[in-house]
Amino acid sequence: MMVFRSCRENIMKILTHNLGFPRIGAQRELKKALEAHWKGQSEAAQLLATAREIRASNWLSQQKSGIDLIPVGDFSLYDHILDMTALLGAIPHRFEHTGDQVPLDLYFAMARGTVNQPAMEMTKWFNTNYHYIVPEFDHNTRFHLASDWLFQEIKEAKVLGINTKVVLIGPLTYLYLGKEITPDFQRLDLLPSLLPVYREILQQIVALGVEWVQIDEPILALDLEQPWLDSFTEAYRALNDTGSRLLLTSYFGAVDHHLALLENLPVDGLHIDLSSAPEQLESFLTRNFSSKILSLGCIDGRNIWRTDLSQKLENLAQTVSRFKGNLWIAPSCSLLHCPVDLSLETKLDPEIRNWLAFSTQKLEEIATLGLGLYQGKESIQEILTASNQANQSRKTSCRIHNPVVHHRINHLTERDSQRTHPFAIRKQQQQQRFNLPLLPTTTIGSFPQTSAIRQVRAAFKKNELSHLEYLSAMRQEICETIRKQEEIGLDVLVHGEPERNDMVEYFGEQLWGYAFTENGWVQSYGSRCVKPPILYGDVYRPEAMTVDWISYAQSQTSRPVKGMLTGPVTMLFWSFVRDDQPRADTALQLALAIRDEVTDLEKAGIGMIQIDEPAFREGLPLRRQDWQHYLDWAVKAFRVASSGVKDETQIHTHMCYSEFHDILPAIAELDADVITIETSRSRMELLDAFVKFSYPNEIGPGVYDIHSPRIPDTSEMLELLKKASHHIDPKLLWVNPDCGLKTRNWPETRTALQKMVDCAKSLRSALQT
Repeated sequence: MMVFRSCRENIMKILTHNLGFPRIGAQRELKKALEAHWKGQSEAAQLLATAREIRASNWLSQQKSGIDLIPVGDFSLYDHILDMTALLGAIPHRFEHTGDQVPLDLYFAMARGTVNQPAMEMTKWFNTNYHYIVPEFDHNTRFHLASDWLFQEIKEAKVLGINTKVVLIGPLTYLYLGKEITPDFQRLDLLPSLLPVYREILQQIVALGVEWVQIDEPILALDLEQPWLDSFTEAYRALNDTGSRLLLTSYFGAVDHHLALLENLPVDGLHIDLSSAPEQLESFLTRNFSSKILSLGCIDGRNIWRTDLSQKLENLAQTVSRFKGNLWIAPSCSLLHCPVDLSLETKLDPEIRNWLAFSTQKLEEIATLGLGLYQGKESIQEILTASNQANQSRKTSCRIHNPVVHHRINHLTERDSQRTHPFAIRKQQQQQRFNLPLLPTTTIGSFPQTSAIRQVRAAFKKNELSHLEYLSAMRQEICETIRKQEEIGLDVLVHGEPERNDMVEYFGEQLWGYAFTENGWVQSYGSRCVKPPILYGDVYRPEAMTVDWISYAQSQTSRPVKGMLTGPVTMLFWSFVRDDQPRADTALQLALAIRDEVTDLEKAGIGMIQIDEPAFREGLPLRRQDWQHYLDWAVKAFRVASSGVKDETQIHTHMCYSEFHDILPAIAELDADVITIETSRSRMELLDAFVKFSYPNEIGPGVYDIHSPRIPDTSEMLELLKKASHHIDPKLLWVNPDCGLKTRNWPETRTALQKMVDCAKSLRSALQT
């Protein structure tokens, strides 16, 4: 840390740093390179060259923004937890790896599966829409340094003259986020054998000339059991004398409930998230943390709103005057969850654009605050004036509030969130209406988005196709999708969603209160990127969004076709949501918009309507003490959206890639007639919880993983379905894939679904004899 002299007094410069940068590339270069490699269109060397180019661009961009300490090790070809699995040599035995080093094909095999082995389980990264690959542990797990990717990246950064800080997932978080795959085994027991490998990694980092290591332990924001808390002392004592200076980093929530532990840990610094938990700062200022660096996550790393720099500077100045040690400033968490650069948005409405800051702009805000703290407010006055004007514009804009929406919200009653009769009565009426067989088969909603479909949508968007030509092309695709489903033998069909770019963006484009970007991409997992819309104002549905498409699909078949909608909670959490009102209020506005669509679908004769809520668990606060408030308003939002229909109309919902064991009562409170869930990667483990809870309604556990190109045999699906039938009354059981089929191609989709239908027919026959 360097000491500088200002014109006012001797003060210490506030060091600025970043916790992580988006790794997809400004134009999604990584996605394109990955998918070309997986298709056999490029060699590994080309993929790795693209990765090096993205890393170099990221580092130089951060350096240009004025950041003092720039992260290395935050980049990943697929997932940062999978990277740690490779680095630590913790390869599941089922992949039969015998070498010392982890090759690239094995790395991707763990993420995507092989002909003989399914992919490793995938689940949500805390309360975000990012998915990580879950480590697998058992009695035979052994750790050893099995990759040099981290050390090569440090060398790359050094060549470019980057002042580096290495990012490393901490040992306790790595173990905690994994799972035991054998009974009578606790993954925490692996800590003593894991720590020597961490020591070796840290020693090699020091040997490469890097002083600081950001060691991420985000599990500190959770309710941890005492053995895990006790292990922090053991772990960081073991890592204390490697020569590295450790910045213990937490994010996504408060950690001041662990003050006594953090105060005594032998680390050189602490990073705390003041965006999600600003109230925790007071605790750190009143305790004895002056012997450690205190890093303040003062800019929101998960949303895209411009910071009120004047207010933030004033708050930081007060903190500097009270804290007797050294302060750093940074974003609250990795910028993995934000788009790369707002300057790429050339078509966004200028007024709304002026309210925003993407990753590059957020780092400029950090650098500005650092400069203002060091050289005084006058040194950044021009930037402060622009910030003040932007924030005032947003507060006073007439585009934010809609009196019609507020009137509807204020006149909601309890009956608006209740179906007419309980499920048992509804089930009888729905069975009479649809007369479905035992173990009815269906899909989750989307079918392959072929290049032809994307080209038609793009041409229409560019006005190269007339509306009539576009409508004709989409209807032809819907007809073909219906025909293929009938040939496969599915019982309940979908229209395939050819007109939809994204399950949130598509609906947002038809609602008031949303804005959209051209390049606002963020990574969801692997090569999968999403472009969250910007929810800036009150939400209102001016007209029907899906009725014409679903009605047309239903006119092409005698089998039921599900209406497909995205639920209010997912619309909320998969958007960049406004921060000027409680999220519960915004969710209720979204619920009313979806409710209008649900009732219009019913009026059009659609008897099954699926309201997807894959983000329902994602929104759950990290601390159990905060759960009930969230669950109350999230359940209410779904029920408002779904309860305006008759008993004979069947409401479905879909949830995936999350842990639901501890919120099953709330899921039951949604009162959906049918829920479909992801269960194949965990081999139906989740159903144990549904049985213990006695889940009352119908359920469709996924029998194969759509996120892997691997197509399981019929016998493999049948094994899972039989397991499901032992857990759930077959009269309540549906048969479906884990998730939508948008990312798959037609040959593998047709093959997999045919095997799924054959497996359902086989078990159906066995159960009826």
